[in-house]
Amino acid sequence: MKFASFETIVEMIYKYAIPNPKHECSKGLQLGVSFAGGYVAGVFCAIVSHPADNLVSFLNNAKGATVGDAVKKIGMVGLFTRGLPLRIVMIGTLTGAQWGLYDAFKVFVGLPTTGGVTPAPVIAAAEA
Repeated sequence: MKFASFETIVEMIYKYAIPNPKHECSKGLQLGVSFAGGYVAGVFCAIVSHPADNLVSFLNNAKGATVGDAVKKIGMVGLFTRGLPLRIVMIGTLTGAQWGLYDAFKVFVGLPTTGGVTPAPVIAAAEA
C-alpha cells in the first residue's frame, strides 16, 4: 500500500496544495512534500493492514484459537478499530521518515525528488 499510493499522493500534493510548480520549489519544501506524502501513504497502509495485524496478534496470544474465535472475542468492528489511532501515528511517522530519507539521499546524490520529472526550462520565442 505504501508503494501503491506514495507517488500518487505526492503528485496530488503538488497539484492541489502547492501553489508553485515543483521545479520552482526549494529542496526543503520538496523533502517536506515527500515526508507528508509518505505519512499519508503510511496512514493508508495502517488502515489496510490493521485488521490482519489484530487477528495475527490475537491468534499468537491465544494458543489454539481460530479466526472465528478472534472475530467472536474482538468483533468485526474491533478488528478494524482496536488500536488504530496509535498504529496510524506509528506507521504514518515511520513511513514518512522512510520516504523523506529516500528523497534526501536522492537529493544528496544529485537526483530529483519524487513527484515526476522536473520539466526542462521553457525557452522564450525571442531567444529561439
